[in-house]
Amino acid sequence: MSAIQIDKSISSLIPQFKLGYISYHSIVISDSPQMLKGRLQFFQETLQMDLEEKPLTAFSGVSEWRDVFKICKIDPSKYRPSHEALMRRIKKGNFLPTVQSAVDLNTFFSLQYMIPFGIYDASALKGDLSVRLGEAGEGYDGVNGRFNDMSGKIITADEHGPFGSPIVDSRRTSVSTSTTDAIQLIYLKPSMEVEEAEKLVSAAASMFTQIHGGELLQTSVINL
Repeated sequence: MSAIQIDKSISSLIPQFKLGYISYHSIVISDSPQMLKGRLQFFQETLQMDLEEKPLTAFSGVSEWRDVFKICKIDPSKYRPSHEALMRRIKKGNFLPTVQSAVDLNTFFSLQYMIPFGIYDASALKGDLSVRLGEAGEGYDGVNGRFNDMSGKIITADEHGPFGSPIVDSRRTSVSTSTTDAIQLIYLKPSMEVEEAEKLVSAAASMFTQIHGGELLQTSVINL
């Protein structure tokens, strides 16, 4: 099982930076059950109505993650946290298509909690993991279909290099219906108290295993 830590390149700037970490074994990813599809559709419709009445910055998950980016010298108007990018699509009426159960559930979580979520195939990872700022020249082919320059961005990396980010994740570690072991990373709001964060992580893990079965190996909140 991989260990994970928050690098000083981030903790020195944001001492309250927190990360939720969940690992799963023997899960089954497939087409999303109708329950999840229905909840995701309803949630998007409700959120679109809220977004008609409120600016994006009225949502603490958006405003706080923009502040995180600014502190890390990442332009939040050029690089959007993944949950804000989803919300912007919904605001325009571009509802999100279903993909498969793990991706769809991650989307639901991102919108429900208004923070970035990542889900990764554990078999594609090697060694311990580190959340840090990307170094010059680092990047990857993303699930958005293009190469993403991750220098200076918040990334999660293994021995092979960066694979995840609160902006966009890599294709190298993306989950599919053949994935059986996975890790889920939750880029929590720094202002969130540890006890509240632990409850969020536990709730997400419980719903994930209800849909995908398998064994829950670990849940934890990583901070200083």
